[in-house]
Amino acid sequence: MRILMIGDVIGKPGRDAVRALLPVLKKKKSIDFVICNGENTAGGYGITADTASELLESGVDVLTSGNHIWDKKEIIPLMDEGLPLIRPANYPDAPGRGYIQQGGVTVVNLMGRVFMASLDCPFRTADALLKQLKQEGQSKVIIVDFHAEATSEKQAMGWYLDGRVSAVLGTHTHVGTVDAKVLPQGTAYLTDVGMTGPSDSVIGSDKEAVLKRFLTSLPNQLSVAAGPCMLNAALVEVDEDTGKASLIERIDRTVN
Repeated sequence: MRILMIGDVIGKPGRDAVRALLPVLKKKKSIDFVICNGENTAGGYGITADTASELLESGVDVLTSGNHIWDKKEIIPLMDEGLPLIRPANYPDAPGRGYIQQGGVTVVNLMGRVFMASLDCPFRTADALLKQLKQEGQSKVIIVDFHAEATSEKQAMGWYLDGRVSAVLGTHTHVGTVDAKVLPQGTAYLTDVGMTGPSDSVIGSDKEAVLKRFLTSLPNQLSVAAGPCMLNAALVEVDEDTGKASLIERIDRTVN
């Protein structure tokens, strides 16, 4: 099975890039299943029913999220209504769910704690969730979106879950890394997939507004940048019978 994970989609430019590039990628790369981090699709912060639907109509199967999942309040009542959108499983007593099984793939969302909100331990949450999935007889193909800031925490999670999940793919920083590899026990790993949005920007935001904030230390409104876009993604090939990954490669494309 060939699974594509698309990095954080930023606003309308990112959604447009997915619509333009995903159908071509699915055909060219023989992709069976698509996961996409969609927590920044609505103006750069949060997700709405409309932006979620736009990505799903473009060919995405499951949407993951992270610390911006609650930024658009209208999504909260929809989290329990069957939308293939998950939130980090280590949010305590939150609406929605932290994993979903669809098309023979179990997708899990976790969030880190280093330099981020103090949630439940993602490592212990992963242990409990994997035990639950085993009891339920869920698919052996398990993809983890680990939404975290610190590279050390992401690498630690990769090693911690090696051999127990098919892939640990990092999101959140919007800056793709070049350390894609299959770990010794068969788990594909990438510290950060990157983002899908304006390339002439600072992690998706208008660069002039960001520079003003850095230069003056004054608060100002950030907006999604304009101009050419890039799509950052990772392709993982997994044996459906064993759940082991045999290949991981970065896929990076641009669109004007």
